[in-house]
Amino acid sequence: MSRKLLEILEQTNYIDKSQAESALKLAEEKNLNIISACSHILNCREEEILCVVSENLHLKLITLDEIELDQSLVDLIPKQLAKKYEVIPIKKVDHVLEIGMLDPTNIVQLNELKFITSHEIKPMLITPSDFERIFETLYEENHLNKIIEDFSGKSESIEVVDKTETVNLTDLEKESESAPVVKLINAILLDAIKKRASDVHFEPFEKFFRIRFRIDGILYEIMRPPVRLKNSLISRLKIMAGLDIAERRLPQDGRIKLRVGSKEIDFRVNTIPSLYGEKAVLRLLDKSNLQLDLEKLGLEKFQLKAVRDAINQPYGLVLVVGPTGSGKTTTLYSAIMELNQPSINISTIEDPIEYQLPGVNQLQVNDEIGLTFASALRAFMRQDPDVILVGEIRDLETAEIAVKASLTGHLVLSTLHTNDSTSTITRLLNMGVEPFLVSTSLSLIISQRLLRRVCASCAEPHHVHRETLLQLGFDESEVDTVKPLKGTGCKACSDTGYKGRVAIYEVLPTDDELKDLVLAGVNAVELRKHAKRKGLQTLRRSALNKVAEGISSLEEVVRVTVND
Repeated sequence: MSRKLLEILEQTNYIDKSQAESALKLAEEKNLNIISACSHILNCREEEILCVVSENLHLKLITLDEIELDQSLVDLIPKQLAKKYEVIPIKKVDHVLEIGMLDPTNIVQLNELKFITSHEIKPMLITPSDFERIFETLYEENHLNKIIEDFSGKSESIEVVDKTETVNLTDLEKESESAPVVKLINAILLDAIKKRASDVHFEPFEKFFRIRFRIDGILYEIMRPPVRLKNSLISRLKIMAGLDIAERRLPQDGRIKLRVGSKEIDFRVNTIPSLYGEKAVLRLLDKSNLQLDLEKLGLEKFQLKAVRDAINQPYGLVLVVGPTGSGKTTTLYSAIMELNQPSINISTIEDPIEYQLPGVNQLQVNDEIGLTFASALRAFMRQDPDVILVGEIRDLETAEIAVKASLTGHLVLSTLHTNDSTSTITRLLNMGVEPFLVSTSLSLIISQRLLRRVCASCAEPHHVHRETLLQLGFDESEVDTVKPLKGTGCKACSDTGYKGRVAIYEVLPTDDELKDLVLAGVNAVELRKHAKRKGLQTLRRSALNKVAEGISSLEEVVRVTVND
């Protein structure tokens, strides 16, 4: 631990003496490096602190995106020494070894590295988080191999179910079926399941190939396999998904069904051609983690009552709105499963079908053969339905058919991509749906988002000034009692401070006054003012309630919602 770095930060007035002492104490208590300790004390990013150090020492601050890892350099600096001194070999040019360091002020370490490597040492600054990622990749023999070892000898096994067989395999296919590639892909998919990822990104670039997981809505870089493996890894995925590995110019969609132990998990696979090769994105569909229960979604009691009142009506249009990845499908499926009984005929039109619902007639659209949302919806009208779920209203034709279906004795549930509940009405009108049809058909609008949950294992009180709480939307009566939490990061949450997500909702029933305003052509601003006068709980207010309950953090409130 270097006091020299603290001195630099003090001299530049980036921190004061008391903050420096607090950082030093925290570093000693929790065995942190001084940069991480300062980041925690100042509540800022590591990069900001190192930029100050970089300017003072005239050393380059190198980021993960600039580094092309060279496994051959590992032998120059032994693993134990790299961990002890927190250094990473970056690049070798003739007899000069470029290294990333957390503390380049330590002359003793630099001299020892020069002696051990027999090279001149050129130090550069690197953040603690980047050091950990690179160290894991270089020295742990690819951390995903450890996952393979973790699963070996246990009851869990992994196999492809319903794999599409191919013939006339090319050399690329043979390479993609080789043991190292198969092992690596299996390990990546197992790691994604273990880390609760919702998506896996395989991304080729000019000088590197990276794999990222979306966990609780945020993308994290997991590893960078050698660039030479990019075609083999993508081809392996395409073989597993039953796609054409020879076709690399067009997007393709497929599905992988894996059996891990006794559990089956679906991966929806999409590949597209990019500038430096094919990119693949896998969406994980884990039925065992799917909770289709309205009471467990995060709705407050009065919101839950409004939703149940609307979906138990014999007819009407219920819309769930929000951006991609906000949990709309889960909300719709939960409503469908609450209604699902032998006396009710339920039909769904989806693109794609994400989960199979027992007792529900599900149809997947296929634009290539003309099976669109609109044409499928027309066909369903002749199938004696009671409840119809339309995956998404994308155009005027689908909107009009859905509206008219809701006016002829059917309950219709669907989604739209809008920012809030009241702007949904404006969106329908802008699409061309007549105001009288909107006002008479619309029963309820549910706007929603997903907040990350603060990790219960590392949650700590987060002191925030009263003025800040007031600006965020808390009332005067709340600011003295609310106790926000913040995750400090631990093994349970992979050092993110968050684990899991919870939905927040804005639920707007359409009363007679609102319908009259729609018929009168009132704009979105006035519609929202009316809804608030009638007691609409906004997304921001719902998010603040989750903070007050100790479920989420203020950072998530600011990241996900706006104060309107």
